[in-house]
Amino acid sequence: MDFKNESTYKKFLEQGNENEFDRLFDGAVEKVKREVLGKTFPMYINGNEVSANEKITENSPIDGTQIGMFQKGTRENAQQAIDAAYASFYDWSSMDYRERAALFIKAADIFRREKFVVAAILSIENGKTRYESVGEVDEAIDFLNYYAGEIVRNKGYVRKTKFEGSEKKVSAGFQGAPGSEEKVVIVMKPYGVFGVIAPFNFPISISVGMSTGALITGNTVVFKPSSSDNKTMLCGLKIYEIFREAGIPGGVFNYVTGPGSEIGDALVMSGKVAGIAFTGSRSVGLGMMKKALDSNLQKVFVVEMGGKNPAIVSKYANLDDAVQGITGSAFGYAGQKCSACSRVYVQETVKEEFISKLIEKLRSLKIGNPINKENYVGPLMSKGALEKYKSSIDEAGRNGRVIFGGKEVNTGMNGIYVEPAVIEVGHDNRLMHEELFVPILAIDTYAKFDEALQKANDVDYGLTAGIYSGNRKEVKEFLNKIQAGVVYANRKVGATTGAIVGVHTFVGWKGSGLTGKGTGSRFYLLQFLREQSEAVAK
Repeated sequence: MDFKNESTYKKFLEQGNENEFDRLFDGAVEKVKREVLGKTFPMYINGNEVSANEKITENSPIDGTQIGMFQKGTRENAQQAIDAAYASFYDWSSMDYRERAALFIKAADIFRREKFVVAAILSIENGKTRYESVGEVDEAIDFLNYYAGEIVRNKGYVRKTKFEGSEKKVSAGFQGAPGSEEKVVIVMKPYGVFGVIAPFNFPISISVGMSTGALITGNTVVFKPSSSDNKTMLCGLKIYEIFREAGIPGGVFNYVTGPGSEIGDALVMSGKVAGIAFTGSRSVGLGMMKKALDSNLQKVFVVEMGGKNPAIVSKYANLDDAVQGITGSAFGYAGQKCSACSRVYVQETVKEEFISKLIEKLRSLKIGNPINKENYVGPLMSKGALEKYKSSIDEAGRNGRVIFGGKEVNTGMNGIYVEPAVIEVGHDNRLMHEELFVPILAIDTYAKFDEALQKANDVDYGLTAGIYSGNRKEVKEFLNKIQAGVVYANRKVGATTGAIVGVHTFVGWKGSGLTGKGTGSRFYLLQFLREQSEAVAK
C-alpha cells in the first residue's frame, strides 16, 4: 500500500482555503464545549465501563474550564485490565496480520473523519494552538497508516528457509552433523501484554503511535493516559473510542486512568505484563526499569526519555533562517516538547547580531489563549512548570543574565502564562544540562567549531539537534559527530522539532532512549516482537 502523509494545513493553504481550515476548527471547538465537556467519564476494561470510588477533576490549562470528572483508578483496576489483556492475547495474536492492519487503517479513517473534533479536544485539554493540534492528529493518522503498511510490506515478519538434507547418517548428533531436510520458518512473534504509559504533551500522536506499535504486532495493551499534574485523559478516551469503533476488541485495548504510583507501578510490577512503552522524563523511565530489574522481572522497555536539544549557529549561518527555526523549536507549545530547542551555541563573532534578530522575532509572538488564531505561546500545563520557570530565571540572573522575558503574564484568564525567555549562562551551568520543559532558551558562545560540537554533545541526553551554517565542511562534521538521534541542518521550519512520519525517524540516543530504534521508521515495530526459529524435519 502507498503511504502518504496527511499534511492537513499544508493542503488547505496550498488550495487557498485557510479560512475553511479555521472555520472547521472553530466549529469543532464549539461542538466540543457544547457536547463533550463537563461529564463524568468511565474507564474501560475488557470493553466494559468501570468506575472507581474516587474521581479526578480535570480542568483546561487555558482558563480553568472543567473538562470533566475521570476515575481515580486503583491497583485493583489496573490488575483487572492486565487480566483482561492477558486473557485476550492468544486470540488477538493469532489473528492474521492483514486483518489487524485493516483495523488500524479503519482507525486512521475514523481519525480523519473526526480530525477537527479530536484537534479541538487536544487544544482545550493541553493548550496547543490549532496548527499544533491538527498537526498532531495528522501524525497519529500517519502512524496508523505507516505501521499498517510496514507490517503488510514485511508480510508479518515471516521468512522461510530450509536446511538441505543428506543421505549420509551418523550414529549420534553434533553441531553440523548431516541429517534429513528441515523446513525452517523464522517468525517474529509478540511478547504478550504491554503497558502503554502516555505523556501529556503529545497525548494523541505519541499515545496512538505507541499503542499501535504494540497492538498491530499482536500484543494486547493496558493504556494509561497522563492523569496526574498534567492531565490529558479526554484525549486518551477519544483514542479508546476510535479504536473500539474500528473493531479492536475491548480486552485487547483497555483504558485505565489514575496516578502513576498506582496504575503505572502495577504495570511495572506485574508478572503478566511483558513490556512497557513509555514516553516521559528520564527519571521516571529509569526508575521503572530499575524497579523491574530489582524485582527480577524481565521486561521489554520501549522508551523515549526527553532531551536537552542544542542548536549550533555558525558565523557562516543565515541568521534569519536560524532565528526562525530556533524560535519555533524553542517556544512552540511554550517549550513543552521533548524535542524543544533549549540551548544554542552561537559563534562569538555573530552573537550580538543573532541575539538582536532573535529578540526582534520574540517581540512579535503573541501570548494568550491558544484557541485564538493570533496567539502563538499558550499556557504552561501546571504550577510545577511555573515554579521551574521562575527558579530557572532566578538562577540565570544570579549566574549569567536574562536577555529577554522571564516574567509571568496576566492574560485575564485562569491559566498560567509566561514570557518566552532568553538567558545567557555558561555551558557548565545546570540550566544547560537539565531538561526544563518550559519556554527558556539558554545561549552560550564558542570560538572554534570543535568547541561547539564538544559542548553540544556534553549532556546526558541525545534526542534532537540542529545546525545553521553555510559551510559544507561544518555541516558534514556536525552530521558525523553529533550525538543525537534526530538531526537537522539549516531547517527554517524547526531547528530541532517537527519530525515527519515515514520521512524522519524519531529516536533518542544516550539518556534519551534505550533501543536506538525510532518511531515512524521501518525498525519501530520490531521492538514489540521477538524472533522464533521453527524447524520441522522430514
